[in-house]
Amino acid sequence: MSFVKPELEYTELLPLLIVLGGATLGVLLEAFLPRGSRRVPQVALALLTVVGALVATVLVGVHLDVHRGAGGSEGRGLVGAMGSVVIDGPTVYLWGLILVFALAGVALFSERRLEGGVSAFVGQAAALPGTEGEREASTRGLDHTEVYPLLLFAVSGMLLFPASGDLLTMFVALEILSLPLYLLCGLARRRRLLSQEAAMKYFLLGAFSSGFFLYGAALVYGYSGSVTFAGINESVRAGAANHGLLLAGIALLAVGLLFKVGAAPFQAWTPDVYQGAPTAVTAFMAAGTKVAAFGALLRLLYVAFGGERWSWVPMLWVVAIGSMVLGAVLAIVQNDVKRMLAYSSVAHTGFLLVGVLGVQSAGELADGQYTSLEGVLFYLTTYGFAMIGAFAIVTLVRDAGGEATSYQRWAGLGRTSPLVAGAFAFFLLSMAGIPLTAGFIGKWAVFTSAMSAGAWPVVLVAIVCSIMAITFYVRHIRLMFFTEPDPDGTGAVTRSSPATSATVVVCLAATLVMGVVPGPVLDLVTRAGDFIR
Repeated sequence: MSFVKPELEYTELLPLLIVLGGATLGVLLEAFLPRGSRRVPQVALALLTVVGALVATVLVGVHLDVHRGAGGSEGRGLVGAMGSVVIDGPTVYLWGLILVFALAGVALFSERRLEGGVSAFVGQAAALPGTEGEREASTRGLDHTEVYPLLLFAVSGMLLFPASGDLLTMFVALEILSLPLYLLCGLARRRRLLSQEAAMKYFLLGAFSSGFFLYGAALVYGYSGSVTFAGINESVRAGAANHGLLLAGIALLAVGLLFKVGAAPFQAWTPDVYQGAPTAVTAFMAAGTKVAAFGALLRLLYVAFGGERWSWVPMLWVVAIGSMVLGAVLAIVQNDVKRMLAYSSVAHTGFLLVGVLGVQSAGELADGQYTSLEGVLFYLTTYGFAMIGAFAIVTLVRDAGGEATSYQRWAGLGRTSPLVAGAFAFFLLSMAGIPLTAGFIGKWAVFTSAMSAGAWPVVLVAIVCSIMAITFYVRHIRLMFFTEPDPDGTGAVTRSSPATSATVVVCLAATLVMGVVPGPVLDLVTRAGDFIR
């Protein structure tokens, strides 16, 4: 057997390499800098890394060439790293979106003013809750600056996940994305037991989902004799034997990816993890993980299993309907803001899956309609900005015990802090899909795409669930503006650092602009094109 020298397209892979390099350098800073002087270098390094990767992503997108794939299909991009990584229009768009959300994550991670000069992360994670070691760490104002390289490692996994060209690379990206998040979820400074419980649940269920994904990859390899998406696609279209092996593999792979997006019936981790994790981590995870996982899901279904569409579409019908109904119903009965947003996230996953069911080819659509890929990409953009902005505001409402996430602490907030309550209400209205918000345009894009594919029963359920969702969104708005404050005291809005304030303002502006003038972002999504094969 002759050895083939691997060839890497370093220029096109530069965004990913920059993030991995910055994360590695962050680990070295932790090793060699004194503990009390690490925060500023780590924050600066994380910001420079993400900004550098974002600039590199723009340059990669501008210089993408036309690639001719199997079967004569054309698209802008290339298959690099010996077929393991695919850099095309959707990949570049998803990279840019993830990096923008990563910038917001760094800003929220760096917040110290809300906790009286310390961060929201525990000073010493190894100390048991309530012990003398934990009290000493809190008294000394210790800070876990390891969270910044952990965030960068998670971002690198998010970048690789939707760009994977084969099942093994996708599995590696899944683990690189997940492991740092398991750690970050257990590092809350307050409510330590709740935070550790969230991390443990996320880790255990995530390990199960990874096992399903790996088993599914083995079955698909047994069917096609290849782990590359192009090779699997050829076997599917050729109608290789052992069709049952293929269906079992698709089902198991779908379990692994549907867990990451928080779809029913794999959503059990979502409310507990969203509630127990530090809210800065929740904001970053809610937006970034959803974008990366949906990008990976779309590439797997459209590229590897596109020829088997009529086998996996019925499964997605069931999952989409289940996610929308379960998320909307359970969100109504919540009395905690973070849990309400968590179940809202489950419902939004269902709405995004409705978009996945749409028509994939622009040639099959009438004027004014968008393909399923274009609709889902735009929806992910609107969803991410609304979620990060909402969770950023949650960090501002506090009482003596820290973040005031109980509903009763938000009663009358619109009277004491009308600007903050108004911004939160606007994010909720966008999630509800009210006109003149970005969420309305996002739902319109995915619903029309699904209608064009004949999935009108799913769209009908989605419309009903959207109306149901308005119930709990409007209930919370009514709580803030039209309810008497709780006798035990309403949470007060604490003055935040410029980083958190800027995050809220940017998310608010993006949600408003994409709702009023969505054209530029829709054009950008359209120019991203389709996945190359």
